Amino acid sequence: MTSFVVHRNGQAATTDDLAPLAFAGYAHFTAMQVRGGRVRGLDLHLERLRSASVELFGRAVPDEQIRACLRAAVEAGPADLSLLAFVYAPGGEFAASGADARLDVLVRTSPAASAPEGPLALDTVEHERALPAVKHVGEVSKKYFLRQAAGRGFDDAAFVDRRGRLSEATIWNLAFWDGTSVVWPAAEMLTGTTMGIVRRQLERLGVPQRVQEVTPADVPALAGAVVMNSWTPGVAVHRIGSAPVPEAPDFLRLLHRAYEAEPLTAP
Repeated sequence: MTSFVVHRNGQAATTDDLAPLAFAGYAHFTAMQVRGGRVRGLDLHLERLRSASVELFGRAVPDEQIRACLRAAVEAGPADLSLLAFVYAPGGEFAASGADARLDVLVRTSPAASAPEGPLALDTVEHERALPAVKHVGEVSKKYFLRQAAGRGFDDAAFVDRRGRLSEATIWNLAFWDGTSVVWPAAEMLTGTTMGIVRRQLERLGVPQRVQEVTPADVPALAGAVVMNSWTPGVAVHRIGSAPVPEAPDFLRLLHRAYEAEPLTAP
């Protein structure tokens, strides 16, 4: 019998394991979609967990230990599912843990997710995430700005940094199209695993791409825009702030083609 699970270090988590984590905020994670028991960009997920652990804790859980935890959760569930893998120090988030602190891995599975159909309208808000290169927990700002955007008639929110540059959206990376090239915003942000997959596959396909600053004032000149995350390599965006964005079906198909070119790997 297969089921969705919550595992701590590869074993079923108990109430005592989970209770201290209910409102804890010092941890990091990665999110992936498992299809047929396999995932795309496994190396990027492992690198994300490794580098974030070094940043937050001064050390990392060995990749093989992470993979064993992922395998245990995947093998317990259906072939297609969503998976979140967290790394945290069980000693308590208000203790100044050293580099010798024990690190635990919490893995949670749930039904396979799909992205909204789109196109989406994005509000623009001035915001910069703390430790933007780390996918960490406890980010109340993401839900707050989503709720604020929905109250103003938008589907979600895109962030503008102190230099006036578009960086990312609440739970999404941004990507733009100039008609011939994919444009990635230049700003401090979380580089998503899907973004990494798409970028390397676009390179293999010979598709031009570049990184440059994009401001809200640049939006009217765009030929297309999307958001992407672990759910999807692209959901069309038709408005950013007050500026409309043209439909770009070829751009959307290109991103999906690039993503689908990435091989699936068993953990």
